[in-house]
Amino acid sequence: MRIGVFCSANDAIDKDFIRLTEELGCWIANAGHTLVYGGCDIGLMRVIGQTVHRFGGRTIGIVPRIIEPRGDIADCLDVWIPVENLSERKDLMLAKSDIMIALPGGIGTLDEIFTVAAANTIGYHNKRVILYNMKNFWDFTLLMLRRMEEKGMIRGRIEDFFTVASTLEEVMSAINTTNPEPCE
Repeated sequence: MRIGVFCSANDAIDKDFIRLTEELGCWIANAGHTLVYGGCDIGLMRVIGQTVHRFGGRTIGIVPRIIEPRGDIADCLDVWIPVENLSERKDLMLAKSDIMIALPGGIGTLDEIFTVAAANTIGYHNKRVILYNMKNFWDFTLLMLRRMEEKGMIRGRIEDFFTVASTLEEVMSAINTTNPEPCE
């Protein structure tokens, strides 16, 4: 399975988010899945890419060309796909992924999850985003979405577009898969 991961590209990150992202990366690799992500060497992007790579998993990085001169492209990419802009990155990540997981992130991550959800609402695909709710990170976003749903602003229910998972076990359950060998 190709698992698309949206996440932060900032370095000032809670150590628990790093640890939980490492657990996810280990699981992706040990389960034989492929990581599709932003391909940058910053923040949780670095953590997920390096961890998947370290445990023998395959990584596909979809990187806007503007990042290249900065030298922030991950060195653990098995496949590097340069793109012209963030819109192209999102489109390719969605096309190349079987499922999407959102880790803690900022404005870019919000843009990514809402782009996937919006495209789902009008029928471009039927992929849901798993919001990996580490330390309740997504609670306020979910509160906003529930308010929008209550006011009739969302076509359908938020559960039609998002699955909330608070643990790696819940992520695995949402993907309907099990845990392979433990990471060491």
